[in-house]
Formats: sequence, C-alpha cells, structure tokens
Amino acid sequence: MKTFVFQGDSITDAGRNRDNDDYRGNGYPTFVAGKLGFDHPGEFRFLNRGVSGDRIVDINSRIRRDLINLEPDILSILIGINDVWHEIGCKNGVDNEKFFRTYCEILEEIQRDCPGVKIFILEPFVLKGPASEENWETFDTETKKRAASAKKAAEKYGCVFVPLQEKFDEAATKAPTTYWLHDGVHPTAMGHELIARALVEAVEQ
Repeated sequence: MKTFVFQGDSITDAGRNRDNDDYRGNGYPTFVAGKLGFDHPGEFRFLNRGVSGDRIVDINSRIRRDLINLEPDILSILIGINDVWHEIGCKNGVDNEKFFRTYCEILEEIQRDCPGVKIFILEPFVLKGPASEENWETFDTETKKRAASAKKAAEKYGCVFVPLQEKFDEAATKAPTTYWLHDGVHPTAMGHELIARALVEAVEQ
C-alpha cells in the first residue's frame, strides 16, 4: 500500500481531525482520497498533515514528524499564501528569497531520506476577495513571486509542479471569485474540487 501525504497550511488542513487519520477534513485531501481511493481500492493510505497558519518555515520545522517519518510514496505540498499574508497582517511573513531557499532545503532533505518519493508541488494562488482586496496589489504581486519560486524549486528537484492560479482565474470568469475562494484565499467546496481535480490529474499521469 502506498502512503500519500498531503502537506500545507489551512487550505490543506481544512479542519482535519488530529486524532483520526480517516477524517482528513473538508477540503481537497478528502476529495483526492475519495477519487483515487475509489478508482484504486486498497492501494493508498491517505494522511493529511496540513496545519492552519503555516508558512514554509513551519513545514520545515516539522519535516521529520509530519513528512519524513511517515515514509511517503507520494507527497503533495501547497504552501505560500501565509508567507505573504502574515507579512501584511503582522510583519511575520517569509520573504521570497528565504521562501525559495527553504523550499529547496525541504525537498533536498525529503528526497535524501525518502528515496523514490514522488513529490507534487501545488502552486499557491489568490483571488480578489474580502481578505485580499484591501491589499490586493501586494497579495497579487507577492503570491505570484512565491508561485514562481515554488515552480523553480520543483524544476530544480525534479518534482511535478501543479499550476492552480490560472485555473482559478479562469474559474472566476464563470462565477464570482467568492464562489471559488470565499475570502479570496480559502477555497469553498467548489474551489477545493478545482484543486483536487488538478492534483488527481497530475498523479494519474
């Protein structure tokens, strides 16, 4: 049985149960587990280790407990928006240079200690909404920088990069931004479905 670990911030956390791995929260990890688990019965064990509020440095600080010690065969990481948001809100963000450097450290350590792991790097994203519109220019510019760094790190370490911003931009032409991201950052059920479909497609390829 292959172990699939989901890593990230509140978008990944999505209210998961820390005491029960079978309850993976209300977000895309549950949707992905449902799709892949249905199509490939008994082939996967799905573990959600997202933590609300996390930045890239926070994932790095728990890399052994919540990544390496789980011995993943497949790993997805979605991180970056809090590295921007925390700087705007409380001057505790992570600048883009450190974001890239830390991402590289994480990927290098995981690949060293978990040889053969397949890593999927999900692109951080943002839309204009209640949480982002007041500082929209900063949110937009800085999130795109983190997205570029995530892609660069993925390419450097031979990981699969999963684009999401363009998909959300396109979705926002069909329904209001808050239909997909209720505050411009956190996905609705439809937004989580968008992420899940993109990740499942990447995994199945």
